[in-house]
Formats: sequence, structure tokens, C-alpha cells
Amino acid sequence: MIDPFTALAAINTAIKLVKTTVKTVQNLESLGPCLGQFFSAKAEAVEVVKKGGFSGSAMGKALELELAIESARAFEEEVKMLFFQSNKMDIWAKIVARAAKMTSDQIQADKRVREAKKRRAAEIDEIFTIVLILFVTAVVLGTVGWFVWEAMRQCNGSCGYNR
Repeated sequence: MIDPFTALAAINTAIKLVKTTVKTVQNLESLGPCLGQFFSAKAEAVEVVKKGGFSGSAMGKALELELAIESARAFEEEVKMLFFQSNKMDIWAKIVARAAKMTSDQIQADKRVREAKKRRAAEIDEIFTIVLILFVTAVVLGTVGWFVWEAMRQCNGSCGYNR
């Protein structure tokens, strides 16, 4: 897991990079890699906040991260306005739709993986139970068979069933 300070630095670096790039590029298409880096850094920071795992002053780190995430949200609105100002609202809508689809696909894939692990654990548990039942049955039948064998051997033909 990424540590909080790295997440914070990644967000700030990505924002600075995008702002610098916005001033130098002529079209929005050139911003693609920078915006990708920004959104990846934002996602990592959100993940750090969700998972916790802070050491030291958790309040201080959480405060910095939350403020950085809020700054990232505000910057995201600025990026959105860049698309709107350049009359590329349809592209922004497609980007948002694709991001939602990708997130949904990832959630579904994670769910399938969890369900597969759960099914596999249930299968292993079922196999273990079957083997245990077979073992116990074999031990019980073997023990009963041994007692019957010993009883018949001690009878030496004088048991009630031979008369």
C-alpha cells in the first residue's frame, strides 16, 4: 500500500504538472497523459484514506490527505470546464461514461474473484468433509469387523450360529 505522504506528493505533483501543461499546450488532446497521471494519483490518495494504515499523527496525515483530495476535486472541476470552454462537452461526457463503465467492470471483476475464492473454499471444505466421513466410516467398519473377527476366532466353532 502507498503511504500517505507519497499519495499527497503524487496529487500535488500531478496538479502542478497538469496546470503547467495547460499553459503550454494548444489542444486538449495533449493533456491526456498528464490528466491520466492526475486521476491515478487522486485514486491512490482516496485508497489510502479508505484503508487508513496511518502511523504517527493520523489526524495530521488524514487532514493533509483530505485537503489534497478536496483540492483534486476542485481541480477536476477546472479540467471539466476546460472541456466545456473548448466546446468538447461530448468528449467529457464520454470520458465520464467510460470511467463509470471501467469502475463498474472492475467492481464486477473483483466480485467474481471474491465469489470464485468463496466457491473454491467451499469445494475444499466439502472435499475435506467427504474424506473425513470416508475415513471415519472406514475406521468404524474396520473396528467392527475386527471385533466380529476376534469374536468368531474365540468361538472356535462353538458359537450359537454354528449349531
